[in-house]
Amino acid sequence: MKESEGFILSELNRAPLAATQQRLFGTNGVRFVPGVSNDLDFAINLGEAIGTFFGSGEILVGQDGRISSPALTNAAISGLLSSGLDVAEAGLVPTPALQYGVKTMGFKGGVMVTASHNPPQYNGLKVSGADGVEIPRLDEQRVEKIYFDRSQNKADWKTIGVARQEPSVIRNYLRGILSRVNAKAIAQRKFVLVMDIGNGAQSGAAPYLVESLGCKVITLNSVVDGSFPGRGPEPTPDTLKDLSAAVKSVGADLGVAYDGDGDRSMFCDENGRVLWGDQSGCLLADFVLEKHPGGTIVTSIASSQAIETVTKRHGAKVLRTRVGSVEIARTILERNAVFGFEENGGCIYQPHIAVRDGGMTTALMLECLAARGMSFSKALSFVVPKFFQAKTKLEVSHKKVEAVMRAAEKQAKGEVERVDGVKVWTDERSWVLVRPSGTEPIVRIFAESDTQEKADQLVKKFARVVKTASA
Repeated sequence: MKESEGFILSELNRAPLAATQQRLFGTNGVRFVPGVSNDLDFAINLGEAIGTFFGSGEILVGQDGRISSPALTNAAISGLLSSGLDVAEAGLVPTPALQYGVKTMGFKGGVMVTASHNPPQYNGLKVSGADGVEIPRLDEQRVEKIYFDRSQNKADWKTIGVARQEPSVIRNYLRGILSRVNAKAIAQRKFVLVMDIGNGAQSGAAPYLVESLGCKVITLNSVVDGSFPGRGPEPTPDTLKDLSAAVKSVGADLGVAYDGDGDRSMFCDENGRVLWGDQSGCLLADFVLEKHPGGTIVTSIASSQAIETVTKRHGAKVLRTRVGSVEIARTILERNAVFGFEENGGCIYQPHIAVRDGGMTTALMLECLAARGMSFSKALSFVVPKFFQAKTKLEVSHKKVEAVMRAAEKQAKGEVERVDGVKVWTDERSWVLVRPSGTEPIVRIFAESDTQEKADQLVKKFARVVKTASA
């Protein structure tokens, strides 16, 4: 295992309130299939529980473009109003725009109706505190306890909440991003950028952001559509072939793609090569550490070992956490870290706000490339050591997860880490992670090595183990 500062289990994320308490929140918010696993009454009751948790004040509520989002938004707002809280309705916005609005516009908290990158039938709620960051794990459990105990506040006719419209959330968001980068240096490069919005919530924000930075932008899948007909809500190298082709076709400097709610961004270099998020994350970490010497970088156990090489160059620290933006964001705040990232394309630039933000990440990447004065591929090769990755996911019933984890651990011949799932090191430069999803009935398999062949073989081997154990 590469040397790092170690694994962090935040004080805010330890020790459940009760060992047997039922859970609603997963890795990142509450997720479900509306009309199948839960109905609108669930969203109303959960809204009441969230409102009871906050107690008083005004909550900013937004939604992504999913088909079920308007109905769920109205239901969640009804619950919040019923608990006695006031609501400001942001409408259709990217998740980071809502979170930045909560932080900078004086709201008590925020609720975003979204299922992020999940398939179209899913939806859910993300809850943010007054700092705009998703509430810590213990606060999630407090909301759950209120919900399951049916101890929600019920306001009477004199104290029921009031709803209003808040149309300035995206404008406030774009202004905040532009204040954090060297817009003049970016404009001088006159970048050409292909942007695959994935029929998602960044449609009303990201194109205007890059145009404000003097870039020429060509958009793909730019119409918001909750069925995600273009390439689905999750950007991966396999789903971004059109982005790759478009970048090469028009001779663009780079491409970028977002997930359904716009908090994640995957990049493509000028040659059409789509990068995993920890590769672009390492490049940005190097740039951020130049701007903030001595800073700390936070990432999860699933991210590339390349980050240890990058931070060592700067004499900086790496902190690794469980998978999930909540874990990374709260650790960034606790340890006063400057930057964090995930292999799925989620990047957190703490001077702006400690949440994943596809728009901020795009602007930061443009500033990085402008400062480097070279192509994307060359900047990457100069900074990030070359490792090869392979990933897959398999449907696994929740009832079979424990058996799958035991089977994966039995395959270990080298070092084993159990921070989140089972991570097995097969040699000094090769590892595989088998981890159950916190939002879907699937098990994800990640592998990394110094050759693509070895990474592919590790994924194939452990995929067979998972299939056998879950049969």
